[in-house]
Amino acid sequence: MKWKFKPISLRGLKTYSVKDRKSKVEVKSFARPLVGGASFGEFLSSLPDILAARDIKDVADAIVAAHRGGRTVVVGMGAHVVKVGLAPIIIDLMERGIINAVAMNGAGIVHDFEAAFAGRTSEDVDAELGRGSFGMSRETGQLLNDAISRGIRKGWGIGRSVGEMIYRSRFPYRDCSILAAGTRLHVPVTVHVAIGTDILHIHPRMDPAATGKGTHMDFRLLAGVVASLEEGVYLNIGSAVLLPEIFLKVLTLVRNKGHIVKNFTTVNMDFIQHYRPVTNVVNRPTREGGRGYALTGHHEIMVPLLAAAINEGLSRS
Repeated sequence: MKWKFKPISLRGLKTYSVKDRKSKVEVKSFARPLVGGASFGEFLSSLPDILAARDIKDVADAIVAAHRGGRTVVVGMGAHVVKVGLAPIIIDLMERGIINAVAMNGAGIVHDFEAAFAGRTSEDVDAELGRGSFGMSRETGQLLNDAISRGIRKGWGIGRSVGEMIYRSRFPYRDCSILAAGTRLHVPVTVHVAIGTDILHIHPRMDPAATGKGTHMDFRLLAGVVASLEEGVYLNIGSAVLLPEIFLKVLTLVRNKGHIVKNFTTVNMDFIQHYRPVTNVVNRPTREGGRGYALTGHHEIMVPLLAAAINEGLSRS
């Protein structure tokens, strides 16, 4: 029995010159080696103008353009940003008017407070969980829950409630607090809580009504910020679920209210690209205008790199 199929002949194949073909990569986009003692600007220029290296420069340019144009730049961040020591960089950008608002999850206030209060944070969950002592730090549960309850009585959201407490304290490391910097600079820092996700919620001083009311107040405050996001930039750094969902709901709220928020830049920065931030931050919000970027890498490297690229851009006339 004969075989049904035979190898196809390659004779007569139509070809073209590689010089005439449209190509995605050109030699002029290649990286350039650096010599010792080069400046950061020279390092940035030496990066290949390809994929993520091009994207991080584009994102820095978008933030520089937004800042120079008086547009809004918002950072949504998971608690990991604080845990890997990046609060001073975020605060510096707030002080210089480059970051105009910060949104964080409930764990963010835990690590921000502990860094300010004790100069240390991030307990060893594996070691403490077996003993039932995970999350049981006395000052964290008491001072944060009390601050939230006091602030709600004054009509504040969680961010301002905790920020005021840290800012007016004598905590030895309060200068490292993003929340305190928000109070000092009058930069909104909003806190978005899912009940049961944070160690504060297992402490007896926790007031569920105050926490719920405070986080809803911050949701509305973030909406007021996002309403001004046209031609601005929204960065999601290290939040895989909560803040991408919050951002999507806030965005539809302000659009429903008639605010024009279509032509803007969105960025997701994380060491793994998850479904929700890619969908709810990078892709869906920019379908009718603007552009979304996904930058993959460790926060402790990528955030300082982006901040330095922003500084370099602002130094150019």
